[in-house]
Amino acid sequence: MTKVFLSLHVLAAVLAIGPVTVAASMFPRALRTAHGGPGDADALSTLRLLHRICRVYGAVGIAVPVFGFATAGSLGVLGSPWLITSVVLTAAAAGLLVLRILPDQDAALTAVQAPGAGTAAAAAARLAALTGVFNLLWATVTVLMVVRPGSTTGA
Repeated sequence: MTKVFLSLHVLAAVLAIGPVTVAASMFPRALRTAHGGPGDADALSTLRLLHRICRVYGAVGIAVPVFGFATAGSLGVLGSPWLITSVVLTAAAAGLLVLRILPDQDAALTAVQAPGAGTAAAAAARLAALTGVFNLLWATVTVLMVVRPGSTTGA
């Protein structure tokens, strides 16, 4: 059963977290492009699509820690420091997405659609920084999962 849980955990990470990291990273550039105002329908629809990807796949991403805990439980490593660190970093990434990135994207979408919308440079820069931290957290978790202390794989 461990192999099934591990496979589901990795698939969930690739299929759920991957799209969020890419879409969130693309949003600031698309925001800079769309700052011209409400007349640019293509840029606005791109922003909406990227925001929806972040929301939907972010919600689906809950499967990653669910299958991760199932895998860790079947391996008997729930108390391992590398796993606890990974859980804390995962919670930080999830909190950053839910509490900062998604609301900031939503606010930026609203501002771009408003008549007389000003420059989106500040919002785009802030979102780029937040997304960079989000991606760095996931990269760190990934490294911890692959090169974990006490690994029996010899990697």
